[in-house]
Amino acid sequence: MRASVGAASVACLLMLTACSSSRSSSGGGAGSSATGAYTAANEAHVPDFARMHFAPFNRADAIGLASAEWRAFGSEVHDEPPGENPDMPPMLRPDRQPGLWEKVGLFWWLGQDADTTESLWSGAYTSTGTPLPDKDIHPWSAAFISYVMRIAGAGARFPYSASHSTYINIAKQMATGAQSGYAVIAERPGEYAPVPGDLICTGRGKAERLTYDSLPTGGFPSHCDLIVAARPGELSVIGGNVAYSVSMKHVPTTPSGMIATPDGQSVDPRYPWFVVLHVTYDQ
Repeated sequence: MRASVGAASVACLLMLTACSSSRSSSGGGAGSSATGAYTAANEAHVPDFARMHFAPFNRADAIGLASAEWRAFGSEVHDEPPGENPDMPPMLRPDRQPGLWEKVGLFWWLGQDADTTESLWSGAYTSTGTPLPDKDIHPWSAAFISYVMRIAGAGARFPYSASHSTYINIAKQMATGAQSGYAVIAERPGEYAPVPGDLICTGRGKAERLTYDSLPTGGFPSHCDLIVAARPGELSVIGGNVAYSVSMKHVPTTPSGMIATPDGQSVDPRYPWFVVLHVTYDQ
């Protein structure tokens, strides 16, 4: 089956646990970092190296973190169109496997603020320790992106959330000047060529027809991936909860590196990518 987490990964999990402090479970929904009321309590559970910014917030760390988790989950690549990857029994899902369901718990724990219920979730159990039902009720793709940004050192400059739409909307507000202080700026997919470290996002289900000009809007189903490599005509991106794993896919671009044509039409026939989130790293 898939590669199991090695001793180094287990040691990393223990190190992160040892670096944490207690948290409250009284909160709910997106953390206060997504509303601008960010305090030291939001990061009470975060390891010192990330919370105290031992290194600048940088794209190399974000890419390295996403890539390391991709390898830990077995280096899966999913370039098939959505819906073509058959569902699997819960007991075979990567995010339910020993050593990996705990990693999903770390994505939730560190990717959400300390006082949120979501920070207590994992890949196999609810916040109260009850086994998750067969039907997935805690999609963790936004938790994964939030985890990467937090541990890479974004601090108060990223709107950590259980929903991609939170930081998509804030990024658009950053682009228009309606928000300030965040390290994400929405860019038109047909005008800006994304680079490694940026995020590309697509609407899902009822939100598949959303466009850049639709933003900001209310909460909506969506998915964002982190770009880890770029080459002529193609991006390599990594995202969480893709086939219940941390997976890579390859996204076609125009000759000039855009993921959409000038009129906003996604170049990728599989996904309606409609916005790029330019991440303003320190280096």
